Amino acid sequence: VQVVESGGGLVQPGGSLRLSCAASGFTSSSYVMNWYRQAPRKEREYVAFITSNSGTTNYADSVKGRFTISRDNTKNTGYLQMNNLKPEDTAVYYCSVLHLGRLYWGQGTQVTVSS
Repeated sequence: VQVVESGGGLVQPGGSLRLSCAASGFTSSSYVMNWYRQAPRKEREYVAFITSNSGTTNYADSVKGRFTISRDNTKNTGYLQMNNLKPEDTAVYYCSVLHLGRLYWGQGTQVTVSS
Protein backbone atom coordinates (compact mmCIF):
# COMPACT_ATOMS: atom_id res chain seq x y z
CA VAL A 1 0.00 0.00 0.00
CA GLN A 2 1.37 3.35 -1.02
CA VAL A 3 0.18 6.93 -1.02
CA VAL A 4 2.28 9.40 -3.02
CA GLU A 5 1.69 13.13 -3.41
CA SER A 6 3.05 15.28 -6.20
CA GLY A 7 2.54 18.66 -7.82
CA GLY A 8 3.87 21.00 -5.18
CA GLY A 9 6.12 23.93 -5.96
CA LEU A 10 6.68 27.65 -5.75
CA VAL A 11 3.86 29.92 -6.91
CA GLN A 12 3.13 33.63 -6.63
CA PRO A 13 0.19 34.91 -4.57
CA GLY A 14 -2.99 34.61 -6.59
CA GLY A 15 -1.61 31.70 -8.56
CA SER A 16 -2.79 28.10 -8.84
CA LEU A 17 -1.42 24.62 -8.32
CA ARG A 18 -2.91 21.16 -8.65
CA LEU A 19 -1.70 18.49 -6.27
CA SER A 20 -2.09 14.80 -7.04
CA CYS A 21 -2.37 11.84 -4.70
CA ALA A 22 -1.69 8.42 -6.19
CA ALA A 23 -2.99 5.52 -4.10
CA SER A 24 -1.77 2.03 -4.93
CA GLY A 25 -2.05 -1.41 -3.42
CA PHE A 26 -5.57 -1.01 -2.08
CA THR A 27 -8.01 -3.83 -2.72
CA SER A 28 -10.65 -1.40 -3.98
CA SER A 29 -11.36 2.29 -4.37
CA SER A 30 -13.69 2.24 -1.36
CA TYR A 31 -11.70 4.69 0.68
CA VAL A 32 -11.99 8.25 1.82
CA MET A 33 -9.22 10.55 0.63
CA ASN A 34 -8.12 13.48 2.75
CA TRP A 35 -5.75 16.40 2.40
CA TYR A 36 -3.95 17.95 5.35
CA ARG A 37 -1.20 20.53 5.55
CA GLN A 38 1.47 21.55 8.00
CA ALA A 39 3.09 24.94 8.00
CA PRO A 40 6.44 25.56 9.72
CA ARG A 41 6.11 25.58 13.51
CA LYS A 42 2.40 24.79 13.32
CA GLU A 43 0.23 21.75 13.90
CA ARG A 44 -0.94 19.68 10.98
CA GLU A 45 -4.37 20.90 9.93
CA TYR A 46 -7.22 19.45 7.94
CA VAL A 47 -7.85 20.83 4.45
CA ALA A 48 -10.46 18.69 2.68
CA PHE A 49 -11.88 15.21 2.16
CA ILE A 50 -13.78 13.32 -0.51
CA THR A 51 -15.71 10.08 -0.21
CA SER A 52 -15.10 7.02 -2.36
CA ASN A 53 -17.79 7.80 -4.94
CA SER A 54 -17.10 11.56 -4.87
CA GLY A 55 -20.59 12.02 -3.48
CA THR A 56 -19.45 14.07 -0.53
CA THR A 57 -16.74 16.67 -0.20
CA ASN A 58 -15.84 18.91 2.68
CA TYR A 59 -13.42 21.79 3.15
CA ALA A 60 -11.82 23.72 5.93
CA ASP A 61 -13.16 27.25 6.15
CA SER A 62 -9.73 28.64 5.32
CA VAL A 63 -9.77 27.09 1.83
CA LYS A 64 -13.48 26.99 1.01
CA GLY A 65 -14.19 28.61 -2.34
CA ARG A 66 -10.54 28.48 -3.41
CA PHE A 67 -9.65 24.76 -3.27
CA THR A 68 -11.44 21.89 -4.99
CA ILE A 69 -10.95 18.23 -4.15
CA SER A 70 -11.69 15.54 -6.71
CA ARG A 71 -10.69 12.00 -7.60
CA ASP A 72 -10.51 9.63 -10.54
CA ASN A 73 -11.07 6.08 -9.33
CA THR A 74 -10.07 4.67 -12.72
CA LYS A 75 -6.60 6.07 -12.07
CA ASN A 76 -6.61 5.58 -8.29
CA THR A 77 -5.66 9.22 -8.03
CA GLY A 78 -7.04 12.18 -6.13
CA TYR A 79 -6.49 15.85 -6.77
CA LEU A 80 -6.49 19.12 -4.92
CA GLN A 81 -6.93 22.11 -7.21
CA MET A 82 -5.75 25.20 -5.39
CA ASN A 83 -6.65 28.62 -6.79
CA ASN A 84 -6.06 32.15 -5.56
CA LEU A 85 -3.22 30.94 -3.37
CA LYS A 86 -2.12 33.06 -0.44
CA PRO A 87 1.17 33.19 1.46
CA GLU A 88 -0.58 31.57 4.41
CA ASP A 89 -1.23 28.50 2.26
CA THR A 90 2.50 27.77 2.38
CA ALA A 91 2.91 24.34 3.93
CA VAL A 92 3.74 20.72 3.31
CA TYR A 93 0.58 19.12 1.95
CA TYR A 94 -0.18 15.55 2.89
CA CYS A 95 -2.65 13.11 1.40
CA SER A 96 -4.13 10.37 3.54
CA VAL A 97 -6.37 7.44 2.68
CA LEU A 98 -8.82 5.90 5.13
CA HIS A 99 -9.41 2.28 4.15
CA LEU A 100 -10.99 -0.45 6.29
CA GLY A 101 -10.45 1.59 9.43
CA ARG A 102 -6.78 2.29 8.83
CA LEU A 103 -5.22 5.58 7.84
CA TYR A 104 -2.36 5.66 5.34
CA TRP A 105 -0.23 8.79 4.83
CA GLY A 106 1.92 10.00 2.00
CA GLN A 107 5.28 11.68 2.43
CA GLY A 108 3.99 15.17 1.61
CA THR A 109 4.67 17.76 -1.06
CA GLN A 110 5.88 21.29 -0.40
CA VAL A 111 3.78 24.25 -1.52
CA THR A 112 5.34 27.69 -1.21
CA VAL A 113 3.38 30.83 -2.02
CA SER A 114 5.66 33.82 -2.30
CA SER A 115 6.44 36.75 -4.55
